[in-house]
Amino acid sequence: MPRVTRIIHAMTGASATPYAFRLLEVLAKAKIGVELMASPNVDELCRVESGTTLAEELAKIYGSAPAAGESLGKAEDGGPLVRRHGLGDFAAAAASGSGHEVPMLVLPCSTGTLGRIATGVSDNLITRAADVCLKERRRLVLVPRETPLSAIHLENMLTLTRAGAVILPASPGFYYQPGGIEDLLDFIVQRILDQLGVRLRILKGWGEND
Repeated sequence: MPRVTRIIHAMTGASATPYAFRLLEVLAKAKIGVELMASPNVDELCRVESGTTLAEELAKIYGSAPAAGESLGKAEDGGPLVRRHGLGDFAAAAASGSGHEVPMLVLPCSTGTLGRIATGVSDNLITRAADVCLKERRRLVLVPRETPLSAIHLENMLTLTRAGAVILPASPGFYYQPGGIEDLLDFIVQRILDQLGVRLRILKGWGEND
């Protein structure tokens, strides 16, 4: 399997932004490129969950915050470290099956976005890019946090799993005796990295020695 040096990361309107920013931090340090997409209400989630904005959180990671259509830094693959896409940017490579094969992550993934992807509704760049991943048999990882789940949610998850997506709920484990919030975040971030095929270790796996 080729080494993954770039991913598509979409953020939608669901609680769990701390996982997303921790992941972006890890990727930035490893010089792995990110094609970033964010729905409008991510800003409100940042205010509620951390008292900040999306721009402020991105600036902590990349030095400044890219607006839609802007790129920052240089990744290991020679492309930008982060490239921000507007949701109407259907000219982006992620919107076409003829673009380069890049795994995609939706984190946080709202149940509304999950439902639109499950039914093939490509109403913005996020859902279109996810649709491309499914039709081209590329890696697609969706991270919902909603609880409890309705029958509709579960049926949509089953549909997506059968179509080839990975449903990875933001449900951290406790068997490794986490010392704080950061450890809980890293548990999920490590699982996401593993599912995307990104060869980075920030947490020891089950049975791994010190």
